[in-house]
Amino acid sequence: MDELPKPNMSPHEGIPSPFPDLRNEDHQGNVLTEVPTRTEDDLSDGEPLSLQRLKKLARKNNPTLIQAWALVEVERAKALQAGLYPNPIGGYLGDQINVKNTIGEFQGGFVQQEFVTAGKLELSRQKYLARASASEYQALAQEYRVMNAIVIQYYRLLGFQERVSIQQELLKSWQDELVTMQERFNVGQANKADIHRARVQVQRQQLTVMMAENDLQLERERLLALVGTSLPSETVTGNLAENLPPILFDAALQRLLRESPELGLAHANVRSDQIMVQREKMEPIPNIKIRGSAGRNYIETQTVYGVMAFIEIPIFDWNQGTIQQARADLRRQQSEVTLIELRLRRSLAEQFQRYLTALQHIISYRDEILPESEARYRTQLLSYQADRETWPAVLEAQRDFFMLRLEYIDQLIAWRTARVAIEGLLLLDGLQAPQGVTPPGHIDANPKPR
Repeated sequence: MDELPKPNMSPHEGIPSPFPDLRNEDHQGNVLTEVPTRTEDDLSDGEPLSLQRLKKLARKNNPTLIQAWALVEVERAKALQAGLYPNPIGGYLGDQINVKNTIGEFQGGFVQQEFVTAGKLELSRQKYLARASASEYQALAQEYRVMNAIVIQYYRLLGFQERVSIQQELLKSWQDELVTMQERFNVGQANKADIHRARVQVQRQQLTVMMAENDLQLERERLLALVGTSLPSETVTGNLAENLPPILFDAALQRLLRESPELGLAHANVRSDQIMVQREKMEPIPNIKIRGSAGRNYIETQTVYGVMAFIEIPIFDWNQGTIQQARADLRRQQSEVTLIELRLRRSLAEQFQRYLTALQHIISYRDEILPESEARYRTQLLSYQADRETWPAVLEAQRDFFMLRLEYIDQLIAWRTARVAIEGLLLLDGLQAPQGVTPPGHIDANPKPR
């Protein structure tokens, strides 16, 4: 998975930005991008369906990646808005109108400004920057999901292509069986029931071939949905079976707990909630509001000025309920970190069980079962050539070998899927829409974010 961006620190460190130097050129420019159109980078007929090309196209066209980076911009915009200073207030002021039949004792204007105290704006900005960091982890997780899904679907397509070829070979075997039965019927060694049975088997196998071709088309459409653009009709090329180093559970677990974007997101949310507690503690400290006025006193016929300063006195409401809620949110989010660690360990154990089972089957099939089955087929073929075995028995051994090859392909697909899931930090489903980073119930219902 070296093509994926990785955080430049452990999520346990709590640094706000997981990868500040990462720039996704396709998604971080203008969030309001148009729907991607076909360009010179898209695949066309005659070009191979390479894995790297598919990943490149997915990064450019998969809509969930655009959504994920848009959510990063949302949190950054909140940080900008939360740190802005309050606008001044200006207005008209008239006082004692109609005194002594005049237009008023005072006619003028005023300007009022609120001065924010206790570093509230900076704390609000830092809180949303921490959430922006969490959304960056989420965008990274979405990139893993999309890339992992592309790799899995690529290997599934390779496997289903092999399945179609094997099913076509099985069809030829059953057609050969039908010809054999017809020849044996002609010499009195088979009856009509045998011919009918052979014809049924041919028809059933034809349906199986068509089903395999339909399954292959479905897998292509699934790959197209992940890539987000059209694909040529060429088959994918690659090696479904490779000699790869085995995965060790303990090493995989340590890497998962160290590099998981889901854990990074949870730790960034803890940091955000810690700042939120500090911010809400500062809220009762009153801001200072100063008003200055200037105008004409029409009783004394001279220009006059006025100054007013006032604060809100936190006697009854000193934000105690909101502080209590913020602390509860922090405790909940800290427990969420532990919960995610446990879920990741459980999911890893499940994927590792699938990986290990598939690997054990692959080794057994590759080293023992398939060679023995092929040897049986070749032995019976030699016996037939020496007039010691019938041709239907040879065809039966051949079909058994083909069926075992199908099972081997299924185990290879399962092995590849589990291996990609483990190496890809258990992040799957490339069409899952990214969610907001703010958990439900958090404090966020204010006209001006804080």
